[in-house]
Amino acid sequence: MSAPPPDATRIEGFAAVIPAGGVGSRLWPLSRADRPKFLLDLLGQGTTLLQETVSRLAALTDQVMVVTGAAHAPAVASQLPHLSADDVIAEPSPRDSMAAIALAAAVLEHRHGPLVMGSFAADHVIGKPQALRDAVRVAVRVALTGKIVTIGISPTYASDAFGYIETGDVLDGPARHVVAFTEKPDAATAQRMVDSGRYVWNAGMFVMRTDVLLGHLERLQPTIAAGVRELAAAWDSPSREQTLARVWPTLTRIAIDHAIAEPVAAAGGVAVVPADLDWHDVGDFDSLAEVLVARADGITVVNRDAPSAQVDARGVVIVGGDRPVVVVGVDGAVVVDTPDALLVTTRQKAQLVKNAANALDQARM
Repeated sequence: MSAPPPDATRIEGFAAVIPAGGVGSRLWPLSRADRPKFLLDLLGQGTTLLQETVSRLAALTDQVMVVTGAAHAPAVASQLPHLSADDVIAEPSPRDSMAAIALAAAVLEHRHGPLVMGSFAADHVIGKPQALRDAVRVAVRVALTGKIVTIGISPTYASDAFGYIETGDVLDGPARHVVAFTEKPDAATAQRMVDSGRYVWNAGMFVMRTDVLLGHLERLQPTIAAGVRELAAAWDSPSREQTLARVWPTLTRIAIDHAIAEPVAAAGGVAVVPADLDWHDVGDFDSLAEVLVARADGITVVNRDAPSAQVDARGVVIVGGDRPVVVVGVDGAVVVDTPDALLVTTRQKAQLVKNAANALDQARM
């Protein structure tokens, strides 16, 4: 894990929460239910996406909490040995992002009283970590006024793969009021949004006071609010497991965007800090190739030393394996070799990889 900058600039009263969930099915066979992408060294640099996320936040706070599935908690603890057992919150089953983030907020507040927390996904790639830290500082300042604050990504092209945030009037420095959140648009709508200059990508990063978040939940999602407060009260006691087994399945399964961000924005309670972070949501093998540097021969290679070549082919990606690989006449070919599976696709069809595991299951029937 890369060394964090000097800690002289840490933010007092700030905690970083890292939701670490999801399978990353478009990165099969690398990413699977038992080894999701945040636990992998996808960039071939000796550290996992989770470790890099923690590293870039270390300059802001020494209070980091990871929320992950119970099955992945041992691997998280192994990859982050500097975290205490209290800093890893294990969910017994997925209940989407709102329950995970709300539980972390309730546990933090029960232990320390109200503070400002930031939620940052475990599996994003950020090429400009200092820009993120600068944006977080602004977001914390605005969050202290009672706003829910999100960090928006300055769009570099008209993507139809991301949600968008419409920005409004200037609030504080680079921070602006949020007019509305928009789900993934079609290509033409995305182009109009980017051309307007008023929209940023929604990367799902939120900064807010714990008491503000839980207060909104009491009004908008009372079942979640009551449930996580009960769980927080029992979390550091012998009754944790019993309470978790009874309460967790009752929590509404909903994303934070739908539960909090959208309705609170409609009431004027959300702000956004636009930022140029060189941000990448490495969701498939095409987007993975975009953040890597190809060799002199044009092939992008990840985590392999065996020979590889291309003949009359461009933009080839080869991941893993110890056998020689040659791609002939297939532009944008993707070859992923693991001990128990081989994937052959193209970068153009990379989104369809999410169906690979199901296709194998059907083939075995």
